[in-house]
Amino acid sequence: MISKNRLKQFAFGLLTCVVVISFHATSASAQRRKSIPDFTQGGETDGSHDWTLGPTGARGWIYAWKHTADARQILITRVAKGSPADGILEAGDVILGIDGKPFDDDARIQFARAVTRAEQEESGGVLKLVRWREGQSVNAEIQIPVMGTYSDTAPYDCEKSAKILELGCEAIANKRMRYVSIPNSLNALVLLASGQPKYQPILADYARKVARYREESFATWHYGYSIMFLAEYVLATGDDSVMPGLKRLALEAAHGQSKVGSWGHRFALADGRVGGYGCMNSPGISLTISMVLAREAGVNDPDLDLAITRSARFLRWYVDKGAIPYGDHAPWPGHEDNGKCSMVAVLFDLLGDRDAASFFSKMSTAAYDERERGHTGNFFNMLWAMPGVSRCGPLATNAYWQEQAWYYDLARGWDVNFPYQGSPVGEEEHGKYADFDSTGAYLLAYALPLKSLYITGKKPSSFPALNQSEVDDVIAAGRGFFETKTKDRFRYKHRSEQELLSGLSSWSPFVRKRSALELGKRKGDFQPALMKLLASEDRYSRYGAIEAFGKIGRTADPVASVAALTTALESEDPCIRILAGEALASIGKPAIAAVPKMLERLAMTDPKNDPRAMEQRFLCFSLFNRRGGLIGTSLEGVDRELLLRAVQVGLQNEDGRARGSLGSVYENLTYEEIKPILPAIHQAIVEPAPSGIMFASEIRLSGVALLAKHRIREGMPLCIQIMEIDKWGKKKRIADCLKTLETYGAAAKPVLPELRQLEQDLLAHRESRMLSPVIYQLRDLIQEIANATDVGELRSIQEKKES
Repeated sequence: MISKNRLKQFAFGLLTCVVVISFHATSASAQRRKSIPDFTQGGETDGSHDWTLGPTGARGWIYAWKHTADARQILITRVAKGSPADGILEAGDVILGIDGKPFDDDARIQFARAVTRAEQEESGGVLKLVRWREGQSVNAEIQIPVMGTYSDTAPYDCEKSAKILELGCEAIANKRMRYVSIPNSLNALVLLASGQPKYQPILADYARKVARYREESFATWHYGYSIMFLAEYVLATGDDSVMPGLKRLALEAAHGQSKVGSWGHRFALADGRVGGYGCMNSPGISLTISMVLAREAGVNDPDLDLAITRSARFLRWYVDKGAIPYGDHAPWPGHEDNGKCSMVAVLFDLLGDRDAASFFSKMSTAAYDERERGHTGNFFNMLWAMPGVSRCGPLATNAYWQEQAWYYDLARGWDVNFPYQGSPVGEEEHGKYADFDSTGAYLLAYALPLKSLYITGKKPSSFPALNQSEVDDVIAAGRGFFETKTKDRFRYKHRSEQELLSGLSSWSPFVRKRSALELGKRKGDFQPALMKLLASEDRYSRYGAIEAFGKIGRTADPVASVAALTTALESEDPCIRILAGEALASIGKPAIAAVPKMLERLAMTDPKNDPRAMEQRFLCFSLFNRRGGLIGTSLEGVDRELLLRAVQVGLQNEDGRARGSLGSVYENLTYEEIKPILPAIHQAIVEPAPSGIMFASEIRLSGVALLAKHRIREGMPLCIQIMEIDKWGKKKRIADCLKTLETYGAAAKPVLPELRQLEQDLLAHRESRMLSPVIYQLRDLIQEIANATDVGELRSIQEKKES
């Protein structure tokens, strides 16, 4: 048996290791940013991935931190035998420049653009490089195939784009799609998009495989792209032999949806909640697109309709607020988050929702400098970019293409396959997609002009194409993602005050947010200008003004700011009310006067217009978060009746994190004060939040701790009930519940049989080794309770004291 002291020593040692590792990792990151290797002087790489160097057949390592802007050399790491670079380049060579001149900017982008120029007919396919080898620099030439020139409307009406698609389809056809996978489904979609009869046998064979396909591990990810291909296949060919498989897959996806309209890594559990980390929007959106296509292909079922409706409602909330995030979270502060805005642009366009489709298509188009980042990798960011952008029309598509064409030419290998490029060092790249064939993912962009698939624009767009002025505005919104070559993100420090004030009226939530952030760093009296914007009839101006109030509120006249924001809480626009609550929380102590109005708003519900109670969710954060919430640390002077009414509503919110913020109230009320809402607290323990699963345990753990603090009998069995040893996050949950049970002392003897059974269950658990610390903790607790003698007084939620 391990003593408590030993456990504490173990925990302290583990924490120390984590701190030390974290320190060294941080130091290494800082060093990497400062140290740019010079390969002509014996410099070495940091071991990060290399890059495909276009159709040369070579790969090279390029210095990167968030981007490659500081790189001026390319170290050759591999050269494919028989490729254009074979015999010209070899591993260890260093490319120092192009066209006889050294790189004077981002080496990767300058190299890629040199490839684009070399592929033009007038260049004859000659790529001119400055090559360093063994102390000598020479001008070298690589002969690459002539592909032509991108037209002024590329990828539309563009011979080069058409040629790349043709050759890419041949490359795909030469592979064997032996099994169903995301890359194979995308490759099959490209062959289908080509409309070439010669690929029909390949497509028919793959369609039969998909129709028989079943998967449990990460099913949501695989099903989305499998159903997508099968539905497009049926729509394009009329082959109804695979319809039973399509219907089965589509309904399995529909039935696997959570009760709030989302999906996780896997389908929802029997209780309608997603397991593991909770909501994952990337597979959820692809599943919804696939179900819309399945319905278009002839799968008619009310369960399918319901799933599509719930998902669309879930996702549509983000219109005008920001990018679709990782899960059921606040809007992501950017134009894109790994392709999800581009995905929903396609989804809402297919659904005919012009406002949502227009907003997310513009977000997608403005995200040209954000494409290389992505959670665990940027595969999906590149996959969905052009299908999402294309919804804005040909002018916008070409404007985006002019910003990004270099990346496509760099990623295209000499055999017209597209290996996964990955993200620059410093981005969140976990190597999840290192083995993914990205050929289909990239070639969908070149298939757009054919408009042969629903995902590439077969149906006319639900909203008018952007005109040149609108395109210029959208492209301008994307400027400044990387403010300087040092990769300073999210700041507009070089913009004038007038530019920042104008940015507050932008259609882009990201531009409004960054403008507000920068204004908050400036000295000056911006309050009059913000008051004027707040009184504007333009809703974007009002949104931006409110965000800016939150940033300047501490330095400006706080009374005037708080008064304006409190009035905004009465707006009919829920977005204004949410932003006003967040701005008041940012102002802090001077905004305490707004707390009664915020509590009133929290206690209100509007099932018709706000079915997911999103306003209540964000008011919970603004009021009760321990860090940043207006009353998260003290309830002094707060009207208890208003407070308890609001807390009861908050405890029913769908979001686990919102509920969790209410734990601060538990800590700051006496038993007599909190007694009226004990039944609501008990219910929030018994029934976990249906969303925000990663945080759903917080309020449950706070609840049982509260019951233990006040010696309430019902808390003991609840501690065991909420451990849920087969669900994500169990280790911390078990440890916290055991610690809470310990406070009951001898009073916990009635649950000893359950604790002894728990020990057996944990010993037999598939993750018993990982759970060994809590098993030792449990054994200590069982012994301690068995030896305890002082039962003490207990209460019940029914209020009667018991001995």
